[in-house]
Amino acid sequence: MELKTLMTPHTFAIIGCGRIAQRHAKHISTMGKLVAVCDIRAERADAFGATYGCRTYSDLTTMLAAEQEVEVVSVCTPNGLHAEHSIAALEAGHHVLCEKPMAISTSDCDRMIDASLHTGRHLFVVKQNRLNPPVVAVKNALAMGKLGRITNVQLNCFWNRNAEYYKESDWKGGAELDGGTLYTQFSHFIDLLLWMVGEVETFQYYGANFLHRDLIDFEDSGVVILRFLNGALGTINYTVNSFAKNMEGSLTLFGDKGTVKIGGQYLNVLEYQQFEDYCIVGIKESAPANDYGHYQGSMSNHDLVYKNILDVLDGHSTIGVSGIEGRKSVALIEQLYRTARNADGRTAYPA
Repeated sequence: MELKTLMTPHTFAIIGCGRIAQRHAKHISTMGKLVAVCDIRAERADAFGATYGCRTYSDLTTMLAAEQEVEVVSVCTPNGLHAEHSIAALEAGHHVLCEKPMAISTSDCDRMIDASLHTGRHLFVVKQNRLNPPVVAVKNALAMGKLGRITNVQLNCFWNRNAEYYKESDWKGGAELDGGTLYTQFSHFIDLLLWMVGEVETFQYYGANFLHRDLIDFEDSGVVILRFLNGALGTINYTVNSFAKNMEGSLTLFGDKGTVKIGGQYLNVLEYQQFEDYCIVGIKESAPANDYGHYQGSMSNHDLVYKNILDVLDGHSTIGVSGIEGRKSVALIEQLYRTARNADGRTAYPA
């Protein structure tokens, strides 16, 4: 690819023109140039193209062959297609930004990482909740040792996803393309747990499908007991059965020098802090959550994700979240689901 001049905007394409792609397109349009989009539904791609003034395709191979000048391809397709589409874009010579989760198996993550290495192209993974102001503040406190030794951790994910949420989608709720509630709804939370506390040594997991038996192929609720390599104990409690609306997304850390809780619905509020000799002050206001109509998702810090991409392309920074980092949450979720499925040999979770 040709070297960019300082006055030439970096160029992007998007694969998948669903809801999250709108968020990507908005930031690309203000920070770079959206050249092309692709969606198997030609009418959806055409509507996207009309809005953003870019070329449209309904076949990925055709787009990748035709749009050689594109520097970065943003993968916004269903979870189970992330690996296939990311690898295709990498092998066509483009850098890739992959939405969460990176994939729904570690083997796919490894193929993506290998493709990035052998093509020399960057693989960025969206983990925008790492950029929430309260999360950044607590991560900094941990780095400075202000909580001391972490002894206990509690992760709560209490959201609502009703029948309409799954019925209006042609892939959510399916084992092949969705993968499970921990992948689609809560992989950001799992990522933050590992990022804050470290790797898991052992665990016990229970999952069940209480209210979505005719809608989804997996669990709607789960409980996990964890022991981390550093000796800390933790729990994960999650459900999409919070009545009528999202209730809480929180992470509480207990250390021998402090206790802190990041809460709100989307890990967007510093709800509690008590330190031996420290106080978190001056936290910036969190960005609005991704708005999906009746539902809201996680914090929308995609502008900061794209800023990191531009900084990397310009040689001013390193990748914020690499494929190796993105793989960690997939590995834990895969292990959790594997143990539950091995218990009875089924892929569903009976109540």
